[in-house]
Amino acid sequence: MASMALASSCSLGFGAHRPSLRSGALKPAAPPRSSLLSRSVGDHARRLNSAAAVAGAGAARLLPPLRSLAPESGARRSSAVKATAATPAPGAAVSPPAKPWQGAAMGPLLASIATGVILWFVPVPAGVSRNAWQLLAIFLATIVGIITQPLPLGAVALMGLGAAVLTKTLTFAAAFSAFGDPIPWLIALAFFFARGFIKTGLGNRIAYQFVKLFGSSSLGLGYSLVFSEALLAPAIPSVSARAGGIFLPLVKSLCVACGSNVGDGTEHKLGSWLMLTCFQTSVISSAMFLTAMAANPLSANLTFNTIKQTLGWTDWAKAAIVPGLLSLIVVPLLLYVIYPPTVKSSPDAPKLAKERLEKMGPMSNNEKIMAGTLLLTVGLWIFGGKLNVDAVTAAILGLSVLLITGVVTWKECLGEAVAWDTLTWFAALIAMAGYLNKYGLISWFSQTVVKFVGGLGLSWQASFGILVLLYFYSHYFFASGAAHIGAMFTAFLSVASALGTPPYFGAMVLAFLSNLMGGLTHYGIGSAPVFYGANYVPLAQWWGYGFIVSVVNIIIWLGVGGIWWKAIGLW
Repeated sequence: MASMALASSCSLGFGAHRPSLRSGALKPAAPPRSSLLSRSVGDHARRLNSAAAVAGAGAARLLPPLRSLAPESGARRSSAVKATAATPAPGAAVSPPAKPWQGAAMGPLLASIATGVILWFVPVPAGVSRNAWQLLAIFLATIVGIITQPLPLGAVALMGLGAAVLTKTLTFAAAFSAFGDPIPWLIALAFFFARGFIKTGLGNRIAYQFVKLFGSSSLGLGYSLVFSEALLAPAIPSVSARAGGIFLPLVKSLCVACGSNVGDGTEHKLGSWLMLTCFQTSVISSAMFLTAMAANPLSANLTFNTIKQTLGWTDWAKAAIVPGLLSLIVVPLLLYVIYPPTVKSSPDAPKLAKERLEKMGPMSNNEKIMAGTLLLTVGLWIFGGKLNVDAVTAAILGLSVLLITGVVTWKECLGEAVAWDTLTWFAALIAMAGYLNKYGLISWFSQTVVKFVGGLGLSWQASFGILVLLYFYSHYFFASGAAHIGAMFTAFLSVASALGTPPYFGAMVLAFLSNLMGGLTHYGIGSAPVFYGANYVPLAQWWGYGFIVSVVNIIIWLGVGGIWWKAIGLW
């Protein structure tokens, strides 16, 4: 794991050195033979006490954070003495610890159910069928459950489908129809690719190369991380895996190595700015590629269902490349000015990266296979239209290569719980959203909003601007990009098209914003809780700078991006 390796490397030049019990000088003397029995009894008691302590502490204690490598404080030693003093006598019965509740969080679950029940019994508006209204009640209850998460997302979505079938709102075939859709499977296959990318170490190697080349200053270090993450974005569809699995361990270790730690007043040396920068740019890179975020294909799928036009990989990347690159350049520099690090240079970062690369040695065979397979798959994603090879077929071909060569095993694929969970909730949202459209609810909603916004007498540009802002800033109420897209994308695209917005242009803009809006809060996208959880940035500042960056991103993407989209004929 990257975090383990970097934690070890920090101790080479930057961590505190402590004598090891493995050294000959500190090796404890062998106890007298007469004391072996009493020592064995004491060891047994201590083992009982240790087991109880571990059970009560949880798995987090087994993998301590970097700061736990420092010598123990007097208070902790005192606690250890008290725990030893309370050791039960040998042979005494030790009551097992109470098992934590493994079921649903009841508050969020009741909120989800209440949403559906209340809406179910609200009088059906004129022009809406009873089936459509019931499905809307189940759909919104599912969305509330996805936001509040009383259970994992897949479980919530499956319960929503079950409710639709139980109430005869959908047939079983209709409820589970989207499991035959290629888009959810493309996302699951891409998670398997991410497994190989991280497992082989190819992702870490690319990141270290960038740090080695550009990490001599704080700003250069930030840009090296930003563009290395953007380079990996089209290959790793989970922004959580990309940011949390590869870059957070690297960022945190580099901060510690440069003397920027949490809780001792040195956060602003480098860590605060670097954490916020890497987070805010992760949402930009997610917006730049169809395969850079798990929910992007949902936007593409809903686009096709609504306007019967396909958001292809190449079209998406072509439209996003200019505003995306500009945002990747401007946002780190903006934060460098308004939220600057106190340390402007980081000469140790290239050295640390170079040491890690030297330890890694030359590329392994698995890395080479992974790199070649990645190039093959991305190449087919780009040029597959000319070769009559769709994205899912290309991904299956790539995964087949990885399975045959043993770079990734099927057992590892089965162990990718996030992939199967994503497949479940993704397909469930596609099915319910699709049938809301088939039952006529979306067209009714569109007509209602068209009457309101159209009555304002504005041009389609002004009307679309209003819709964009409503869509973007309503994300404060969502903890999932997929939930937001599933709930609002189709309706807003339908309204925008009805008001005269070019449909394909409107779909592209909403798809890009569905990523950028994740930077507003500490829960709005998968990378947010990862970086926020490092505790370098206070919550108020996280939200405040998130709003400022959102304004800048909207200006860049709708301003400069609008000019670029006009030049390429998007509108």
